[in-house]
Amino acid sequence: MTQSDHAPEARKSASSAAEQKRRLRHAELLLAMSRKMSAMDTLDQVLNALIETTTGELNAERGSLFMNDTDTSELYSRVAQGTFQREIRIPNTSGIAGYVFTTGEALIVKDVASDPHFNRSVDEQTGFVTRNMICIPIKTAKGEIIGIAQTLNKKRGHFTRADLSLFRAIADQCTLALQSAQFIERMEKIRKHELEFVNIVSEMTSDIKLSSLLQKVMSEATRMLRAERSTLFLNDEKSNELWSEVGQGLEASQIRLPNHLGIAGAVYATGKTINIPYAYADLRFNPEFDKSTGFFTRSILCVPVVNKLGKTIGVTQVLNKHGGPFTQEDEARLRAFTAQVSIALENAKLFADVQSMKNYNDAMLESMSNGLITLDEGGRIATCNAAGLRMLKATASEVLQKSADELFGVKNGWVLDKLKLMVDSGDQQTMADAPLYVGEDKLAVNFTVQPLLNMDQKRIGSMMVIEDISSEKRLKSTMSRYMDPGIADRLVAAGAEFLGGQNVEATVMFSDIRGFTTLTEQIGAQGTVALLNEYFTLMVDCIQREEGMLDKFIGDAIMAAFGIPVSHADDADRAIRASIAMINTLNKWNRQRVSDGKPPVNIGIGLNTDVVVSGNIGSDKRMDFTIIGDGVNLASRLESACKQYGTRILASEFTIRKLQGTYRKREIDLVVVKGKTRPVSIYEILSHHTEETFPNIVEVLNLFKDGLSMYRNRRWDDAIKLFSAALQLNPADKPSKLFLERAQILKGAPPPDDWAGVWVMDSK
Repeated sequence: MTQSDHAPEARKSASSAAEQKRRLRHAELLLAMSRKMSAMDTLDQVLNALIETTTGELNAERGSLFMNDTDTSELYSRVAQGTFQREIRIPNTSGIAGYVFTTGEALIVKDVASDPHFNRSVDEQTGFVTRNMICIPIKTAKGEIIGIAQTLNKKRGHFTRADLSLFRAIADQCTLALQSAQFIERMEKIRKHELEFVNIVSEMTSDIKLSSLLQKVMSEATRMLRAERSTLFLNDEKSNELWSEVGQGLEASQIRLPNHLGIAGAVYATGKTINIPYAYADLRFNPEFDKSTGFFTRSILCVPVVNKLGKTIGVTQVLNKHGGPFTQEDEARLRAFTAQVSIALENAKLFADVQSMKNYNDAMLESMSNGLITLDEGGRIATCNAAGLRMLKATASEVLQKSADELFGVKNGWVLDKLKLMVDSGDQQTMADAPLYVGEDKLAVNFTVQPLLNMDQKRIGSMMVIEDISSEKRLKSTMSRYMDPGIADRLVAAGAEFLGGQNVEATVMFSDIRGFTTLTEQIGAQGTVALLNEYFTLMVDCIQREEGMLDKFIGDAIMAAFGIPVSHADDADRAIRASIAMINTLNKWNRQRVSDGKPPVNIGIGLNTDVVVSGNIGSDKRMDFTIIGDGVNLASRLESACKQYGTRILASEFTIRKLQGTYRKREIDLVVVKGKTRPVSIYEILSHHTEETFPNIVEVLNLFKDGLSMYRNRRWDDAIKLFSAALQLNPADKPSKLFLERAQILKGAPPPDDWAGVWVMDSK
């Protein structure tokens, strides 16, 4: 046999030896992988090891592994080599990966771009260009597909069947470790959620204050479900409304809606959860709410809040989950969450009701203008309220535990007679317009004494009520000059102290006619008087309907206050409502004036809430009940600023913070008024506008808000673009025009580094 005859046999032997060597190396590799996997604790470690090994063995540029998320029906990538997204999610039916997952068929793709199943969005997310790949399903021992593995871009040539076989062998070797690590991770996640859930509930149920508890529940529900927004509505059984405190800071307010309307009303009425994955595709969703608020709702989950007795006391609504619609697990977690906090909510609501009643009773007792004196069974003074001490010009130590004889003396013998008659008869005794002597002074009083009875109807003491009516006519005459006569009547019994100096919180209003001098030149003296009389009548009616106090007329200007002399919880709202009514009334009046051939009247209104000094101020010959203080000055400055900003109503941040209702408004500027150094945010009230008077208002306000943010962050080009877009939608919007001009100026001459977007008002 020649040497040439031996060559094929030698090559065959060498090839067989190489194949055996390759198989031995693969076996050693798989054995090493098995040992390596057994030492790994986390899913990330297993995923990294699998991808690194397959990428290296198959001489590829990159590898990735997608696991299936059964909750969302998505494939998510946890590992990718090189520059990578930490997590990529795609529907488990999309692209080559989705095809392999749904069919269970492994693929070798030599030209990815030409494959009909290729999903370009994954490459777009990662910035990686895929040329060729192997994609295989990851199967458990029972044949269940739990994910897919990919090896991308063979460095030399194309992937082969041998590459596919090795890839499958490595993946099969790792499947058990993947399952175990995934199960451990899921259990850790569940355990973490449970601990977090317990801690959250424990922390919240310790809070007894309703407003802060509501905020905590909404904050935690938002975070727990990875949502954009949440709202907890409680049912008000008195008004049959669902109510909630929403927002924080200047935008905080209380909203109310009938407890049978909308999605929240449907959940409250039926006690059943509603989960809407796509809000605008559901007929139950009202898109008008989005339109009015500027918020875009994608998905909604709303569950009932049920107490331990099975009664629905409210609903929790969460909006726009990050990453997709809300799942059944989300529903279960939110139901469990609300069930746990429902007891705390009821306790907090009960505490709030009790506290409110206590505050109401205390406030009522302290605000009483009548003197209230109680006597024990032996006839000694047990209690005396503040009004009684003022009336008697005495301190508590000088009154308490004294007998009625010692307190009232011989001059007031009729009081002792009425007291004796009440004790003898057991019936209430009264006396109208009786003289009560206190030292050298003589008061005119209405007097009532009646028995105090216990639950067994036995007398345990007596109660005297003393009403001072001596200053009634004077008070009526004085106070009726400033306010509605009905309010003046309510103050008559309060005594002259209301005319004395006191610090009170009030919302101050200034309004002024624009171009009044020019107007008076057109209509003459008699026409001016007639115009002002008619104008003041209309404007004062708007103020008095909201129980505001007219302070004074200053030429053509009006100064008024809300919260003086009678305060209300919603004085800031009353001032806003009165201002809106003034503008609407003025618009109606102007239409009539124009039709009569008369010039229209335009005004500006400034509002500010602050603690001011109120009282009778003047000389012995002339006194005026008025208010003074920095809060008054700021309201006046804001009225003047309406000219600069082209607005009708401007309110300070201090008034906006006090609002309980919802009004259409926008932040206009951050200003420092003349004589001050601290900047103040000012807001334009726009609720009086219609689509006719302010076209495209929602879009313009959103553009202006974004433009203001860009302006304050020195992004002049972006600000100019946004303000210009706002002016295209409403060319008459002067604030947008003003800030466009400012941005253009500051772009050419940038402000100093310490500039904070504050505008200094030089004029008063």
